Amino acid sequence: MTGIAAAQAGGYDPRTWTYDGEQDIVIAPSDNPQGDVVDGPATGPARLPATRRAPPIARQIVAFAEPHPKGSIVVDTRERRLYYVLGEGRALKYVIGVGREGFAWSGRDRILDKKEWPDWRPPAEMREREAAQGHYLPVRLAGGPNNPLGARALYIGNTLYRIHGTNAPWTVGTANSSGCIRMTNEDVIDLYQRASIGAEVVVR
Repeated sequence: MTGIAAAQAGGYDPRTWTYDGEQDIVIAPSDNPQGDVVDGPATGPARLPATRRAPPIARQIVAFAEPHPKGSIVVDTRERRLYYVLGEGRALKYVIGVGREGFAWSGRDRILDKKEWPDWRPPAEMREREAAQGHYLPVRLAGGPNNPLGARALYIGNTLYRIHGTNAPWTVGTANSSGCIRMTNEDVIDLYQRASIGAEVVVR
C-alpha cells in the first residue's frame, strides 16, 4: 500500500478538530461557514453563505461494471463517491468527504474492524501540534453525537484511516479531511450494516 505508507510517513493526522473542554465537544475547522464548500447534487462544488447548508445527496443503486468482488468498497476520491459493490453489475453509491490537498492517498486493503459510536484518540503528535497553536485536544473523547468519528467507523487495515460518520455533515462532499473517508451518519450506518470485516477496500 504505497499510497497509504507515503501518507503516514508524511505525518498523517486523523483530523484537525479543536476541543472545547467546557462543553466536552470537538469543533471541526469546517464549522467556520465562510470556508464551507459543499458538493451540490446538480451544480457541483459551490460556496454557500453561513445560513445555508446543502441537503444530503441520497445514496442510489447505479450500474457498476468494474471487476470487484461482491461486498467490496471502492472509493473514488476525485468523484467524492464511495461504491459498495452489490454484484451483477450494480453498486450502491454514496457521497463522501475525502482528504484535502496534501492528504490524498490511494491503495488497497481490507476492513479489519467495525465499531459503533467509536471513541476518538488523537495521536500525541497531533495534540502537541494543536497545543502549540493554543488548541487543546483530549487524549480520548468518548463516542457519541459530539464525537468527530460520528455514529460508525470501519477501520482500513492497520492504518490510521477510517471510513466514518461525522458530527459535521455539511462537510461530506468536500475535500477537507486529513485522509479519512467521511460520510453522513445515516449513510455510514447503512454501509456498516452491509459491509463485512475482511471486505476489500480500494481507494483511488
